[in-house]
Amino acid sequence: MSYDDLLIESTKEGLIVKEAPLASADGRLDGNRIAIRQNIDTTTEKACILAEEIGHYHTAAGNILDQTQTTNRNQEQAGRLWAYDKQIGLSGIIQGHRAGCRSQYELAELLGVTEKFLQDAINCYRSKYGAIVQLDDYTIMFEPCLAVIEKIE
Repeated sequence: MSYDDLLIESTKEGLIVKEAPLASADGRLDGNRIAIRQNIDTTTEKACILAEEIGHYHTAAGNILDQTQTTNRNQEQAGRLWAYDKQIGLSGIIQGHRAGCRSQYELAELLGVTEKFLQDAINCYRSKYGAIVQLDDYTIMFEPCLAVIEKIE
């Protein structure tokens, strides 16, 4: 989803999103209020950050800033997974295959995410699903590199 689409969805969910001069983070969630660092260069990067903060809204409880605690790290990862699924998902990887994307740059462009966000999602999916996962008539391979194979009948 684009940054504007995520802003609209946030409003419908009762979230208040503001851009602010954050010093130590790109995004911050406090209750139903989300702050996005105001000097982020692109709306694509803002969308990735906002998706993650919305993910934390849906998956986290309390203050998870102290990442030395296992429960906080788990909640951080849950918020990121929510964002990856929202912005990419296994279906997005298949969409890229069907659109003829030949590189991660092309796939990121098609899905409207940064290359770093895409790579982080791929790494997360590899951890979650293993080297290979099936979805409908497609096999997605994460190792040795990202590949999609379509079942031919």
